[in-house]
Amino acid sequence: MEEARDLIVIIKEQFPKLSKGQKLIAQFILANYDKAAFMTAGKLGEKVGVSESTVVRFANALGFDGYPKLQKSLQELIKTKLTTVQRVEMSKEYSNDWTILKKVLKSDIENIKTTIEELDEESFQKGINKILKAKKIYIVGLRSSTAVAEYLGFYLNIILDNVNIVSYGISDVFEQILKVTEDDLVIAISFPRYSKRTFELANYAKKQGASIIALTDSILAPVASICEEIIPVKSNMASFVDSLVAPLSVANAIIVAIGMRKKEEIKEYFDKLETIWKEYHVYDEK
Repeated sequence: MEEARDLIVIIKEQFPKLSKGQKLIAQFILANYDKAAFMTAGKLGEKVGVSESTVVRFANALGFDGYPKLQKSLQELIKTKLTTVQRVEMSKEYSNDWTILKKVLKSDIENIKTTIEELDEESFQKGINKILKAKKIYIVGLRSSTAVAEYLGFYLNIILDNVNIVSYGISDVFEQILKVTEDDLVIAISFPRYSKRTFELANYAKKQGASIIALTDSILAPVASICEEIIPVKSNMASFVDSLVAPLSVANAIIVAIGMRKKEEIKEYFDKLETIWKEYHVYDEK
């Protein structure tokens, strides 16, 4: 089964072939996929009025190796399909502030754990080498990904002198990347709901011969289809807000890895900065 195909399309295509009970499941998912994505097989069966085994057979009928695989596909689907209003609706289970705190922190911890498990050492190493080799580096991260892009760009600018952060401002984003060449590198940061403009900018740069690295949550992300290296980072939402904890942590790792390769340069740079900070009282050192 092709994972990249839209699950909703698959369900609609298979619908005529399903049993009566399986059709009830299909109809519920088509109307309530945001809720179904977080239901166990037993809970989904109870909601629809069929047995748990019927739910498992339904998953198999769609080409999945068990219900957990179908559930995972549903959860991937809602990242791009749900509106913010629907995400807020999903958050009604958060009964009080303390519950919210625990669930969000646990979700962030899980995102980091999954990121560690899925990261490939070779791909990460290749990404670091490309950053060091590039003539110019363009960091593209729009909408909610702007926070990660700005953080990564701020610190890379301390270590390197060829970093450009592409962001909305007085000039159009395409104007900021217009001069990209085959000697350059674009770091595209893209998480659900994926910014169309991020893909368009990366695609333009690719057509000019530039190398593309993607920090994204899935190989199914639009930008993943045009990049040379993917650094997979989990950003599963705990509510209507997408988590940027793991993306920021990976950005931090990139900064440290580059910094360790440029120890002498950054030592000299910070020596100068410390002098300036002290002279102009940048920090409160009472």
